Amino acid sequence: MDKVKVGDNVKVQYIGRLMDGTEFDNSRTRNEGEGLNFIIGDGKLLKGFNDAVVGLKIGEKANVTLNEEEAYGKYIPEAVMEVKKTDFPPNMKFELNTLVQGQNPDGQPIQAKIINIEEEYIKLDLNHPLAGEGLTFEIELVEVVK
Repeated sequence: MDKVKVGDNVKVQYIGRLMDGTEFDNSRTRNEGEGLNFIIGDGKLLKGFNDAVVGLKIGEKANVTLNEEEAYGKYIPEAVMEVKKTDFPPNMKFELNTLVQGQNPDGQPIQAKIINIEEEYIKLDLNHPLAGEGLTFEIELVEVVK
């Protein structure tokens, strides 16, 4: 059995935790335990997660710890903004801590969390939900997809 390398299409099972041990994601308990398929080195996953899989054989596990900058970056207070409710569709229901999607001025898709609701404005947090957090992952290589 060969070790996996950059360019291999793999399936892993993983558990993601915050530094205090709180579980924020578990591939075995969501999506019917399907796991996560990805191509090693394609740039779609966190680099540290990706790199932890390189060199594993099927059935082997790796543990990796990422500081906030290696994960989703520092929390940026300037990424919190107020937006007029009238900038949203008229039938929009605003609920605290829910995610909304839209576009930035360049037309790129963005996602934000509603963190405050006032009469005429809502306050949005455009930071990634895990920004400012160090993360740990327990990763198991379960398959090399041909």
